[in-house]
Amino acid sequence: MVDRSWLKESATFSRPVIREIQRAAETGIYDIRGFGAKRSVPHFDDLVFLGASMSRYPLEGYRETCDTSVTLGDRFAKKPITIDIPVTIAGMSFGALSAQAKEAIGRGASQVGTSTTTGDGGMTPEERSESKYLVYQYLPSRYGMNPQDLRKADAIEVVVGQGAKPGGGGMLLGQKISDRVAEMRDLPKGIDQRSACRHPDWTGPDDLEIKIAELREITDWEKPIYVKVGAARTFYDVTLAVKAGADVVVVDGMQGGTAATQDVFIEHVGIPTLPAVRAAVEALQELNMHRKVQLIVSGGIRSGADVAKALAMGADAVSIGTAALVALGDNNDTFEDEYNKLGTSAGYYDDYQDGRDPAGICTQDPALSARLDPVAAGRRLANYLNVLTLETQTLARACGKSHVHNLEPEDLAALTIEAAAMAGVPLAGTQWIPGKL
Repeated sequence: MVDRSWLKESATFSRPVIREIQRAAETGIYDIRGFGAKRSVPHFDDLVFLGASMSRYPLEGYRETCDTSVTLGDRFAKKPITIDIPVTIAGMSFGALSAQAKEAIGRGASQVGTSTTTGDGGMTPEERSESKYLVYQYLPSRYGMNPQDLRKADAIEVVVGQGAKPGGGGMLLGQKISDRVAEMRDLPKGIDQRSACRHPDWTGPDDLEIKIAELREITDWEKPIYVKVGAARTFYDVTLAVKAGADVVVVDGMQGGTAATQDVFIEHVGIPTLPAVRAAVEALQELNMHRKVQLIVSGGIRSGADVAKALAMGADAVSIGTAALVALGDNNDTFEDEYNKLGTSAGYYDDYQDGRDPAGICTQDPALSARLDPVAAGRRLANYLNVLTLETQTLARACGKSHVHNLEPEDLAALTIEAAAMAGVPLAGTQWIPGKL
């Protein structure tokens, strides 16, 4: 055996980097994948709660109530939405997901009294019928958009950007454009589709105000209007969204997932969710609109701890996408052999754009999508959402709060200098917030 113990790995040219250079040299095309950023960035794990004891009193277990309800869109809309928990389901399109997965998401969200979102590509009858509250995404592509569905929705989300690809559009490869997807999107079957990176009928924030007014007229001022931005220049984007008349602002950090886009986008564009929350809250506070315009935060939310920390930093609710898809799937090893044949493993598969997902979630293949039972998958999602809510309540009670919105930055400390600076909370054991006197 040859002694290779003297070999030293390069931090710059690591094995994955070398493999990507070789792949690019062989194919001449950039890498496309799903999922979200895989690099390690400061996140909610770098914050801890300061539980109550003497200086503050905790609430007693499950005997003292801790409210989790959230009202969204009461700035201008005649019919704001009141959801029972501070966790919503993010927009994921029919096309990227199977019809069974969209139905399951509607079922799961409805069981716990929260909302789900259509995503690109329009509204399916299954999704509408099973969703207690359905938010209709109005995207640059305008695929499937029609006034009838706008009126059927409970809210409208104008998508300006997404955390995985701020400044860029999404992709849907031809193998996932089935007859039904093609009809809904008014596209040719089997042809690759790339969504636009900006709306075709505006060139700046002034046009957003006009578009929001048009949407309000179409829906008789009933529906809350959300504006979703990818986390980049968050302070200014939130400010402009509020000035344009948004009822709710959704900020999606770089850990947010995607069905398919360039890997270079996912890993190198945008800022983490942690600093994005702080910048969004500061924008709302400067406008004196904090809690008047609701803030929904998404991008890498996994646990009740993440939810509670986002709320403590000033968010009104959070939104989950990737975690919801994980919850839909059966947690046994039924399809492990099939994942292995694709060169991956269950929990690691990120080539969702190929449409070969063995679990039947991210596919349009009839045989694969039939594997997902919408009823059972919806029940799993509801269980997961209940756990997130219970964990959030547990942490809020430990900080002495009778409503999750009473959590505040003073309940938090940071474990790293980076997290302290990004979140705007003190480094644990000190009163020091980097960058502030």
